[in-house]
Amino acid sequence: MSLLVNDPDLAAVYDDVRDDKSETNWVFFGLASGKPDRLQVSGKGSGGLSEFVQQLQADTAGWGYVRMNMSNDEYSQRVKFVLVPWCGEAVGVMKRARLSIQISEVKNVVRSYHIEVPASHVHDLDEADILTRLRKAGGANYDRQTSAY
Repeated sequence: MSLLVNDPDLAAVYDDVRDDKSETNWVFFGLASGKPDRLQVSGKGSGGLSEFVQQLQADTAGWGYVRMNMSNDEYSQRVKFVLVPWCGEAVGVMKRARLSIQISEVKNVVRSYHIEVPASHVHDLDEADILTRLRKAGGANYDRQTSAY
């Protein structure tokens, strides 16, 4: 079953999250009620990863997109984006199967992200762990000074 992702609101809120001047720093794309082939904006906010995680439910599925600020020191601030395929623990088998196929169509909307963090429980979305993964994905990491000698 193909997922309809042509609603202009989807692209608009995606662009809003990507805009450094916008306070919106996360969005959750879910399936429209009664229309499992239609993607919709199910939530958005400006409270970062912690606010995003609070709105996730065990019986819902969808895709989150989160803007995160990270730094190695006080002088280097960087913005990174995380795609969160969310499938709560109470989601049925058929819906789970559909989600694995629909992710490719969602990526037509959410085109740019640094890491993908699949989650089925809020504990899968630990901020410290995600920041560590973002640093590793970013290449050089100057947090630790180690010597090869």
